[in-house]
Amino acid sequence: MEPLKIRKASCMRQTMETNITLDLILDGSGQARIHSGIGFADHMLHLLTFWADFDMSLTCVGDLQVDAHHSLEDMGLTLGKALADALGDKDGVHRVGWALAPMDEALVEVVVDLSGRPYLVYNDHPLPEMIAGEERDVWREFFKSLAQEARMNLHIHYRYGRNGHHLIEAAFKALGLALRQAVARIRLGTPSTKGCC
Repeated sequence: MEPLKIRKASCMRQTMETNITLDLILDGSGQARIHSGIGFADHMLHLLTFWADFDMSLTCVGDLQVDAHHSLEDMGLTLGKALADALGDKDGVHRVGWALAPMDEALVEVVVDLSGRPYLVYNDHPLPEMIAGEERDVWREFFKSLAQEARMNLHIHYRYGRNGHHLIEAAFKALGLALRQAVARIRLGTPSTKGCC
């Protein structure tokens, strides 16, 4: 029996607003090298990488003199594309993953389906208006972009909490755990009753 191929991808994105390089290994050990110029985003992407058991190297030079919006949106797009490319035909993957993760007073639920159909459901009612100096909607843009390019259903439900840092941290932790489950190779063939996904 042949050893399983390591699933990995490299992506670049260069626009008038951002310049991003990203290397992703799905079959990793949680190692991250993240440099975006946004300390809070680096922290969140480290968490995602660790809990997903991926290896990821990401560098982003963005127009932070404006705000973090373009950088977070484009990092979501780039990570989503790398995830889709690394998964390839998704042969043998679990496809669906879910997790409920706490961070002190906060609790967040994340469910993913690597279905090939991009869709985001994002219930962020408990989030404060500002988190780490940025409006809360920049995180919706990150997750929307991620779901779009990964071509996955992504449902994020911030169940409760007060501290914005804790709520976003719980979301990234839960997303990592859900992706770890979804990309796990547990079967033979395509995980779809349609024969493709």
